[in-house]
Amino acid sequence: MFTGLVETTGTLRARTPRGPGARLVIECSLGPLALGESVAVDGVCLTVQTIVSGGFEADASHETLARTTLGRLPLGAGVHLERALALGDRLGGHIVSGHVDGVVTVAAVRPVGESLFLAFAMDRALAPYVAEKGSVAIDGVSLTVNGVGEAGFDVVIVPHTQVVTKLGRRAPGDACNVEVDVLARYVARMLEVGRAAGGADGALYDKLGAAGFLGGRG
Repeated sequence: MFTGLVETTGTLRARTPRGPGARLVIECSLGPLALGESVAVDGVCLTVQTIVSGGFEADASHETLARTTLGRLPLGAGVHLERALALGDRLGGHIVSGHVDGVVTVAAVRPVGESLFLAFAMDRALAPYVAEKGSVAIDGVSLTVNGVGEAGFDVVIVPHTQVVTKLGRRAPGDACNVEVDVLARYVARMLEVGRAAGGADGALYDKLGAAGFLGGRG
């Protein structure tokens, strides 16, 4: 479990094929690391497989490489890093699982005073889980959704986030990992199961779908 508050930025140094997956080498200043601990790399939860001088190695499955940017990221690229939340830590961002839902594309970038407006195009299947003023994780960074449409959403990046993450250097066409709010996923699933079983939950699901709150399902 993570919070979406990036601790530092590392560098992807190697990606060696291993069967359908790959072994990734991440150069970073995180430490002390422990074998088997979880680290979010650009929002993707990976397990520390080996500790090496100046970083660590982790295995990424075929599913991870296909669903996220880690399979296409060029060697030498920077990556956001966050260690798993420890019991008793402050939850400064929001609950982030490290299970990326897909890849979004930067559609527009423009300054808003000292802040930066970023608009993203997303798969319409994710639209029901993204709500205005809700939470979303982009490349592992916890952000508040500024506005949302059927096929996209936008956020505003404050100066501090521009400095400590790579989001301040994003340009139209760039691909980013996205994780929707885990609470939205569970609520949608509960309503879906309730609908299948009939009863009050099913009726509520139908009404929400008809009103367009669940991506037109219903």
